[in-house]
Amino acid sequence: MDRASRCGAVVLTKLFRVDALQPDPGVLDEVCRDVLDGKLIVFPTETVYGLGASIYRPEAIRRIFIAKNRPMDNPLIIHISRVEHLYETAIDIPDSVWRLIELAWPGPLTLVLKRGRAVPPEATAGLPTVAIRMPAHPVAQRLIDCTGPLAAPSANISGRPSPTTGHHILTDMFGRANDIIDAGDTIFGVESTIVDFSTEPPKLLRPGAMPIERITETLGIEVVVTDISRGYREAEKAVAPGMKYRHYAPATPLVVVERRKSEDVVEVALGLRREGKRVAVITCRENAEVYQGAVDRVVTVGSRENLFEVAKNLFAALRELDRLGVDIAIAESFPERGIGLAIMNRLRKAATKILR
Repeated sequence: MDRASRCGAVVLTKLFRVDALQPDPGVLDEVCRDVLDGKLIVFPTETVYGLGASIYRPEAIRRIFIAKNRPMDNPLIIHISRVEHLYETAIDIPDSVWRLIELAWPGPLTLVLKRGRAVPPEATAGLPTVAIRMPAHPVAQRLIDCTGPLAAPSANISGRPSPTTGHHILTDMFGRANDIIDAGDTIFGVESTIVDFSTEPPKLLRPGAMPIERITETLGIEVVVTDISRGYREAEKAVAPGMKYRHYAPATPLVVVERRKSEDVVEVALGLRREGKRVAVITCRENAEVYQGAVDRVVTVGSRENLFEVAKNLFAALRELDRLGVDIAIAESFPERGIGLAIMNRLRKAATKILR
C-alpha cells in the first residue's frame, strides 16, 4: 500500500493481484465490503478495466467523475451479473432485446434501455435511459454477485486510451481508486458494443467487441449506423459513453490516414520528416517493413488478417506512442468489417487529424 499525489484528494490505494479464472475469494470479499461501504474500485472485464461504484451509493458514483476528470454529462454503464438485475435497472424492455441477451450475455454488448428506479440519475447524466451490460470476466461476475450492479466507465483518465493491462490501471488510477484488482491483460482490448433500444429502429451508438453484423443477423433487422458511431463526429448529447467527447487519445498528435495503400502513408510520413519531425507509425504486421527508413519508429498491432488481434493491442499501442519520444504519429486504416468498425472508431476518436 502506498499513497500517490494526484489532482484533488489523495486516496489510499490497495492493490490486489488475482488469477483471472480462479480469483482469491478472500480478495473479492474484501473488495465487496469496500464497494458496499461506498469506495471506488478498479476491476477487470473481458473488454477493458472498469472504475466502479455501487449504484446504491450515489455519492460514490459522483466520485468516479472526479477521479477520471470526466464531464458530468457523459453517462456511465451499469454492469450486472445476472438477468434478474435487469428488473431493477431497466423498464419496458422490448422483446427483441431478450433475443440479444440470449445470444450475447454475458459478453461485450451494452444495451441502452429506459432507466429503472434503482439507477440514480448520477449514473445516467440525468437521462431517462440507461446503458446496461453483463461482463463475461469471471472476476467481474463474482464481484457483482456480491456487490450488486456497479456503475462503471473505463478506468482511465478521461480522454486517454482505455486500460487493458495492469500497468495501465496503475498508471492512471493508483491514488485515485480505493481498490485495484489486477487480473492481467483483458481479452478483447476494446470496449463493448452499445446499441440503443430506446428508439425504433435500434441504433448503434458505439461499435465494439461484439460485431454489428452478428447483432443484425440475430435481430433480423438492420441497426442504424451513423457517422457518430463511425467516429467521424461527436454527438451534441451523450446517450452512452464514447459519443460526445474526444476519447482514447495519446498525448502525441495522431494522424489517421484512411487511404488504402501503404504508399500513401509513407508519403505522409516523408512529408512530416522533411518538416523536421520525428515520426512513428501504427501499422499491421504485414506492412511493418514498408515503413523501415520512412519513419523513426514502427508500432505493430497485429495481423491485418486477424482484426481481433489488432483490437486487443490497439490501446497499448496508443499509450506506447507517448514513450517513444516522437513528435507525431500516423496510423494506417483497417477494414471496417466486424471488430474493424470498432478499431476505426477508436482511431478516429483519438486522432488530431484525419486524411481521407
